[in-house]
Amino acid sequence: MALADRFARFRHFLRQVGHLSSPYFSRSGEKWRARGLLAAIVLLNLGAVYMLVQINEWNRVFYDALQNKDAAVFWTQLGRFTYLAMIFIVIAVYRFYLTQLLQLRWRAWMTRDLMHRWLAGDAFYRMELGRYIAPEQDARQTSGLPEPGQRVPDNPDQRLQEDVHLFTTQTVGLSMGFLNAVVTLASFVGILWGLSGSFSFTLGGSEYTIVGFMVWMAVLYCAVGSVLTHFIGRPLIGLNFEQQRREANFRHHLVRVREYSETIALDKGARVEEQNLDTRFAAVLANYLKLIAKQKQLVGFTNLFGQAAVVFPFIVAAPRFFSGAIQLGQLMQIGSAFDRVQGALSWFVDNYDSLAAWRATTERLTSFEAALSKQNQPPALDRQAQAAINSEAIELNDLTLQLPTGATLLQGATARVAPGEHTLLQGPSGSGKSTLLRALAGIWPWARGRTGLPAGAMFIPQRPYFPDGSLRDALAYPEPAAAYSDEQLKTALQDALLPALAERLDERDNWTQKLSGGEQQRLAIARVLLKQPAWVLADEATSALDVPAEQTLYEKLRALTEQRGGALLSIAHRPSVAAFHERSWRFVPQAAGSAARFGLESGAA
Repeated sequence: MALADRFARFRHFLRQVGHLSSPYFSRSGEKWRARGLLAAIVLLNLGAVYMLVQINEWNRVFYDALQNKDAAVFWTQLGRFTYLAMIFIVIAVYRFYLTQLLQLRWRAWMTRDLMHRWLAGDAFYRMELGRYIAPEQDARQTSGLPEPGQRVPDNPDQRLQEDVHLFTTQTVGLSMGFLNAVVTLASFVGILWGLSGSFSFTLGGSEYTIVGFMVWMAVLYCAVGSVLTHFIGRPLIGLNFEQQRREANFRHHLVRVREYSETIALDKGARVEEQNLDTRFAAVLANYLKLIAKQKQLVGFTNLFGQAAVVFPFIVAAPRFFSGAIQLGQLMQIGSAFDRVQGALSWFVDNYDSLAAWRATTERLTSFEAALSKQNQPPALDRQAQAAINSEAIELNDLTLQLPTGATLLQGATARVAPGEHTLLQGPSGSGKSTLLRALAGIWPWARGRTGLPAGAMFIPQRPYFPDGSLRDALAYPEPAAAYSDEQLKTALQDALLPALAERLDERDNWTQKLSGGEQQRLAIARVLLKQPAWVLADEATSALDVPAEQTLYEKLRALTEQRGGALLSIAHRPSVAAFHERSWRFVPQAAGSAARFGLESGAA
């Protein structure tokens, strides 16, 4: 790769880091506290370098005293070293503490910010659909339909939990380490230059003199080391990125096995899941083997480089010491100064592995943040169905639905459910009935037209969700359980044919796994009976119930909506459910070559 391309990629990486970092330090409510902590850490780093300069000077005096057998100076310098060391320790402790505090505060703010954006406007749902609306305008989009875009980053749980932690830790740690290296270099290069003397040699009959010979040797030593380190460690960037992705995929499948443990057990699928997990784990190990093979090479070289640096300055300065040009104290001071200069110049070598991991983390987090920004942008008026939330009825007006693949499911549908007009939504399996309900809820991104939904309408999805925790929280979700009395909660459970749960309101459990499919559906209906909405949109809400229980609960739902002046809109395949509806919307297959797969017909049930 050309040098210009590498520099361009490096600049792009720095812009990514700046883009992720600037909100906390420039626009957040904690920006002044963050800046104060950062300033304190910088000052402590400067103080630590100043103390190292003092200790370097102490080296010269102390070792000269040893060489001269000067006991008085020896004991005086031991006393001086005591307070120099104590000051350095205090600086080091508070530098560590404030650095950790800044990392913690930054991580907390950044996690909450990204988490809020992930949950806002149902972005988490649209991202799970696997695509986002691409910004480019093409022939399809100018017609008002969004073109499915590229896939968004996977495993948002890893981005929010692990990547934010790694990014904040690595950014603060590496940037402060780089600052410390720069200040150390500026402080010690002058000392080393003054101690180096000059080096003269004859070449081709001419005599040459190199002033500041030790400084140039340090630069040469570190330049060679940096180039070799980059050559050896370059593959680590991609390997680190891939390792995090494979680890997340393995962890995600473990969670799915736990979520669907009962279904897997009933299907006798443990062996298949073990094979699937083993395949994912084998992928983790295979990439990790490549990673540690490269790390082994890098660790071997960096250790060789570091150990050679211990004796290198003494080898170079030894002729001057043995000739009597410098004393032991100056030799030790040269060794100490060379170590500091070499350490500063070798910052890239020493941190290459961390830099590779930092770059991989930054790229993952940048792609996640970019996807969130795309999701959080409001869609253009002609690119998503516009929902009228305070409508007096359930309405469709010239509604067109698309699948993420781009296929048109429904085109130009217009229909209405007025108060008291209980309506059954029918059609072949997979025709898009649930997608129509998503469009009514305003969460389906590939829709055009207008929909109307009365305020306070409640949906009963095919798979109801119950948060882990107390039963009262699961019943009242998403509202706080404190909004309802125990009597209201118990009555709702009894009306939903769950009297056994009425005395377990404070019991905490994973209710999705604890309850059977039928009990989950009844608990979802209990939630509706508790909140008393006028309009209910049910998607196969009683498919797991026996017919008598289904009839009892539909009687209650119908009575509730009539009492409140609303209506039912239900998706169901059982003939027994049709008896509770007077009207129907039917998905009717269209002829081959039609613009859409289905049309919507409205009529009597």
